[in-house]
Amino acid sequence: IGIIRDAAFQFYYPENLEALQESGAELVEISPLEASQLPPVDALYLGGGFPETLAPGLSQNEAFRRSVREAGLDGLPIYAECGGAIYLGERLHFRDDTFPMAGIFPVEYGFRARPQGHGYTILETVSGNPYFSVGETLRGHEFHYTYLMNPEAEGLEFAFRVHRGTGFGGGRDGLKRQNVLASYTHIHALGARGWASSLVRAASRFSTR
Repeated sequence: IGIIRDAAFQFYYPENLEALQESGAELVEISPLEASQLPPVDALYLGGGFPETLAPGLSQNEAFRRSVREAGLDGLPIYAECGGAIYLGERLHFRDDTFPMAGIFPVEYGFRARPQGHGYTILETVSGNPYFSVGETLRGHEFHYTYLMNPEAEGLEFAFRVHRGTGFGGGRDGLKRQNVLASYTHIHALGARGWASSLVRAASRFSTR
């Protein structure tokens, strides 16, 4: 399982990474600022951070962005939180510039000076996905200055109903497409005990496809 980790993506609970390893994963750290393309992995985990602060470098690495998009659209299991969700969008508008991202989801993100989501979250899983069962309740937290600029874009599907928090707005969180799930909520493995094993199982299915 690839872990997107560098100066732009730094927020990972150590217990989440340990839970993946305990479920049988070998973790491979990857920098979207430096890697020329996505290496051969069976799944991808993009954690939180502030990609807006390094948006020029992320956008300039076009070959890596393209490899992530192609892998996601080919069925690679991808789980993304907050900053990772931004990277999977089409574009990020920050200050007076616009930066292309990986483009798995046809969404654009804006940035405001005040937090657009800050605090604990409660989500209900309302749509099928590889990582959480329909009806499952998730508790986590969010902290982001970005927001979804085009929440009514055609073809968007969301896995979660927000009972507490902001998410993507309109009571929705958890953008999904094929085996890709991207949420503003950060979860902790000890509070979502099936998450790590579900991601590893999805990786195993992909590796033997």
